[in-house]
Amino acid sequence: MGLSRRPIQAVATWVRRQPPKVKAFLGVVSAMAALVLLRAIVHDHDNLFVAAEAVHSIGICVLIYKLIKEKTCAGLSLKSQELTAMFLAVRLYCSFVMEYDIHTLLDLATLATTLWVIYMIRFKLRSSYMEDKDNFALYYVVVPCAVLALLIHPSTSHNIVNRITWAFCVYLEAVSVLPQLRVMQNTKIVEPFTAHYVFALGVARFFSCAHWVLQVLDTRSHLLVAWGYGLWPMMVLLSEIVQTFILADFCYYYVKSVFGGQLVLRLPSGVV
Repeated sequence: MGLSRRPIQAVATWVRRQPPKVKAFLGVVSAMAALVLLRAIVHDHDNLFVAAEAVHSIGICVLIYKLIKEKTCAGLSLKSQELTAMFLAVRLYCSFVMEYDIHTLLDLATLATTLWVIYMIRFKLRSSYMEDKDNFALYYVVVPCAVLALLIHPSTSHNIVNRITWAFCVYLEAVSVLPQLRVMQNTKIVEPFTAHYVFALGVARFFSCAHWVLQVLDTRSHLLVAWGYGLWPMMVLLSEIVQTFILADFCYYYVKSVFGGQLVLRLPSGVV
């Protein structure tokens, strides 16, 4: 095991020493290589969306285990959970009035679980909640997302209010993890269960992003036309990509920590 880790540690050390522009280039190249690999081995790209939902569910299960067994919510952001509940509630409304399907039931289950987590943090485990570290102002993301939804939204035949709320939940989902990243940035040390949960979110976001990107490529951009005209189709893809890259830096240090045999993840300054 020690010998197998040496090449990985050597590569990690080399990457860490590179300037930011080189790191960004390597990240883009790695993402493109992963997309090519997924396109070759996954023939039905809807399976990627299912995989994203499954990984997200695993992350939620880890979170539930932490709250029930560890009886602590230290390191968790209440504000991130509130943003998650907000965009899920809006998306559920849109699903019921616009396109009811199996994902509506999945979102309903996720919303119920998220509300339970919020209840646990606010009431049952309040004493372990790091309120001073969870200092991200929600209006920094909610207001810009609302304004952006008013300006750029789907051009479908649905009611204008429904189209704006749909756009709002897409934009809000893309940035809902920012308060959680701020908590980890403030503490610098991330305990295992929180790290597993955030890493699961990152993997789920990558699968979801890969699903939409590959769908667009396979339909030769016809899917973008089906979404409507104007800037909206590109904003949907951009939101998926933003979600993935927001978590990419954390996922890198998570993998590095796991291969290094560290149970507790320590983040350098300015990582997230």
